Amino acid sequence: MWPPDAEPEPDPESADRPRSGGTVPGLRALLPARAFLCSLKGRLLLAESGLSFITFICYVVSSASAFLTVPLLEFLLAVYFLFADAMQLNDKWQGLCWPMMDFLRCVTAALIYFVISITAVAKYSDGAYKAAGVFGFFATIVFAIDFYLIFNEVAKFLKQGDSANETTAHETAGDHSSSSSDSDSE
Repeated sequence: MWPPDAEPEPDPESADRPRSGGTVPGLRALLPARAFLCSLKGRLLLAESGLSFITFICYVVSSASAFLTVPLLEFLLAVYFLFADAMQLNDKWQGLCWPMMDFLRCVTAALIYFVISITAVAKYSDGAYKAAGVFGFFATIVFAIDFYLIFNEVAKFLKQGDSANETTAHETAGDHSSSSSDSDSE
């Protein structure tokens, strides 16, 4: 995916005609791949960023914007993780624990969205606050689904690691016992 594929050689006959598609090839390289956007993780990140942006706009429009920073921060983080996953930065930067960062982002976002949505719906009578609260509840659900799926992936990975360690430990113990029994029989 990165660096972008090389452009094919232009046709000399089509040099005077404009290219079909109308997009600049440099900008296309910045867009996430269609396959990633159609995946479950891509859809969840798109939903998270979309709901966070809509909630942010609702809080901007409301009369007293006390909860403005949470949706803005979550929108920026969701867009960052969208492009980081789409550009496969987790493979390039091995020093960061990407699943844990994504898990913590989703857990904190779900909890904070839940609290501010309850407060927005219960405390304020402004229509924009009510709309922000409803979109915040939807965002809570999407973030909760995301951290549930991340937790299941991490748990499955850790179980595979534990079973591999147990198998290695049993083989090592079996090798030591058979080598000690071999030396005893001599």
